[in-house]
This record gives sequence, C-alpha cells and structure tokens, in this order.
Amino acid sequence: MSDFDAPHITLRAPRPTDAPAVWQLVRDSDILDTNSLYYYHLWFRDFAGTSVVAATDDDRIIGFVTAYIRPDRPDTLLAWQSAVSPDRHAPGLAVRMMHELADRATGHGAICVETTVNPGNRAVALMMRRFAHERGLDVHTEVLFGSEDFPDEDGNAHPPEVLYRMTPAVPAPAAAGPTAPAFASRR
Repeated sequence: MSDFDAPHITLRAPRPTDAPAVWQLVRDSDILDTNSLYYYHLWFRDFAGTSVVAATDDDRIIGFVTAYIRPDRPDTLLAWQSAVSPDRHAPGLAVRMMHELADRATGHGAICVETTVNPGNRAVALMMRRFAHERGLDVHTEVLFGSEDFPDEDGNAHPPEVLYRMTPAVPAPAAAGPTAPAFASRR
C-alpha cells in the first residue's frame, strides 16, 4: 500500500490558514516561481473551490494544486501551480489531485484542462499526459509565452511556458451512439 492509498491523506479545498505550508512547499521545490505568502492567502480565500491540498491526519500539507476556471473560457480549468512534498513517498498523488479538481470542475461546466509546463520539467509533462490518458482527453501543446516574454532574472533567462490543453477526445464516426460525458472520470 502506498502512502497515498493510506487513509491518512485527505484531498480537500484549501483554507487561508494553509497558505504558509503551501508557500514553504513552493520555496522548497527549487523549480516553482515563488509568490508572496500574501498571494497564497488571497488565492485560498478566493479560489479554494477550484484548488486542492493533500493533508495528513495531523493536517500537515504535503501537496497542492492551485487552479481556476478561465473567465474568458468557462469550459476550461487552468491548473496553475502544483507541488508534492519531496520528503513524502506518495506515488500518484499529483495525478490524483488533478482528478479531484477535474471532478469538481465539471460542476462549474468545465470540460477542458489547461496548464503550462516549462520544457525542462519532464516529470510534470509526463504527469499531465498520464492524467489526460486516464480521463480520455487529447493533449495539444503550443508555446504560450516564449523566453522573450520574461525579463531576465539575475542574468538567467526564464524558460518558455508550453501550454498543455487537454480536451475531450472526439469519438470516431463509427462509434455513434450514447457516450459517457467527455470529462467523466476514467479511473
């Protein structure tokens, strides 16, 4: 039994009081852009319904995903930032958090998921492809923001951000007849 399967990890909506723990996870990641602690307080106040944290029985935060429904595309959930504690053995936790968000997003009318991944983050790219495969979604990629869109940070160029847009697979014409909802859980 993996740590994730153990009953002591709960996926739930974040609360503003979770902000310090999430902020520390981001700082410890060495790969994520660190936002202010205030940012996470506001995010968890205003976007708790479309975000998720993974908490242990003693309410220690070991993972999170911040997400929102795009205002100009209400059919799309954008997963913006995520991390799992590196000192915690929880295989599949990141994918499970994405499924949790997708399940909740259907109540808001979302049928597509977007995220951005920098080309050097192979682990997240593979995780998103696994999530899309498990849900029966097609994956489309394109550069959303190039390196030139970011100012140099301490002499280091920011890598491009590649948009992963995961959309319902289009059934083949021969597969006519009733189908499951495009965003239904495939787990």
